[in-house]
Amino acid sequence: SIHTSKDGKHVQIGANGDAIFKRFMSAIGRDDLANDPALASNDGRDSRRDELYGVIDRWVNSLPLEQVVEQLNKAEVPASRIYSAQDMLGDPQFLAREMFLKAQLPGGKDFKMPGIVPKLSDTPGSCEWVGPQLGEHNSVVLAELGYDAAAVTRLRENGAI
Repeated sequence: SIHTSKDGKHVQIGANGDAIFKRFMSAIGRDDLANDPALASNDGRDSRRDELYGVIDRWVNSLPLEQVVEQLNKAEVPASRIYSAQDMLGDPQFLAREMFLKAQLPGGKDFKMPGIVPKLSDTPGSCEWVGPQLGEHNSVVLAELGYDAAAVTRLRENGAI
């Protein structure tokens, strides 16, 4: 499941397997749960999931993310940090792969938008524009739906579009 560390970051922990669960509980200092026969299989753990998630939440919440991931890696428990948007925008790999492109809105405001995926060497792709203005195609779409010019004008005057 996903848990929040002391420093407010998120981690996904995958300890569903019987042996992994046992290593996980031992790694967090809960040998009592690691060796509990009722928790030896997934059906037993599922019946006590609220209790177990509480234990896991408290442990993860007591440590900074880096320490959580380090301890779980040592215990060979699958775990991974979940990136926030801020993490992605500063990650060297994301930047090197151009996962975010610099763009500019028609009013001149700079912003970042998703890059082209997948990256292909012969046809890398590019982004030519940021999309239409809000409502730019209203008249065309409404005409295709059967609205006449007068009806579109009324919608505009009433603030519906």
